[in-house]
Amino acid sequence: MTIRIALLMGGLSSEREISLKSGEAVYKALLEAGYEVDKIDVDKQVAKKLLEKRYDLAFIMLHGAYGEDGTIQGLLEILGIPYTGSGVLASAIAMDKIMSKKVLMQAGLPTAPFVSVSRYHWEKNRQEVLGKIKNEISLPLVVKAPNQGSTIGIYFVWQEDELENALEEAFKFPEREILIEKFIKGKEVTAPVLGNNEVTSLPLIQIISKTGVVYDYQAKYTAGLSEHVIPPELPKSVIEKVQDLACQAHLAIGCSGLSRVDFIIDDNFQPYILEVNTIPGMTETSLFPDSARAIGWSYKDLCCKIIEYAGERFNKKFTL
Repeated sequence: MTIRIALLMGGLSSEREISLKSGEAVYKALLEAGYEVDKIDVDKQVAKKLLEKRYDLAFIMLHGAYGEDGTIQGLLEILGIPYTGSGVLASAIAMDKIMSKKVLMQAGLPTAPFVSVSRYHWEKNRQEVLGKIKNEISLPLVVKAPNQGSTIGIYFVWQEDELENALEEAFKFPEREILIEKFIKGKEVTAPVLGNNEVTSLPLIQIISKTGVVYDYQAKYTAGLSEHVIPPELPKSVIEKVQDLACQAHLAIGCSGLSRVDFIIDDNFQPYILEVNTIPGMTETSLFPDSARAIGWSYKDLCCKIIEYAGERFNKKFTL
């Protein structure tokens, strides 16, 4: 039985380099598993490339814009090609940190206090905007370009006079709105989730960055600059609560197949959801594969499980 997979990687976003690394690792695993795989570097000719062969499945390993935001998923729907991971709507919601926070709050899930600022209001009267932020959220703050990933477009504000510059930097990205969130000091924990209608959380990972206060781009993708602690240094009851919240977040957003839900656990063991990632990184230093290894799964096992859930969602058989 031959199953042809189009491995979508690279792309046009600021996370292209990481996508290529993730894609290469997935490519080797799928070949080892016995699939027929073509690597497709996603560009403006992607539809033509996909139509050159009759593919059974698209394995999406794109991070950021045009891959994680529902756009490639929409194209695949038009072309009639099943794909891994979440659909158009869930991808779009999860990619937009402002919209996803609103959905999580509506579902009664804990997330840090925040306000959003539109580009229009920022350009019209920035002093009024600055005053509103200072009145509604106390320092320290985190300013985020909400449609970026891999900690790109994130700025920490420790003093009041840093806020204006942080917003200026964030608006250099092509965002209509910027997220301003209360900074919560605590342990950073991530929960990989697998499933469609019935979901489960893999072991939690506590992330300790060696670059400073935050698990930044450098720490994420440079070997040796972060420590992944499994299980986290937390009470068992807190770990179980976080796993349950992660599954609830996955379902609230409408995710399929896989997601990774990032948390901050404050000093009182209160968890706050930071974001939901629908296409987590799959490089050699990434979190999702580490969590899978903790329950005895190889990297190949994880990739095959992702394919299995895609088959379940599209009511097709992709397992060999």
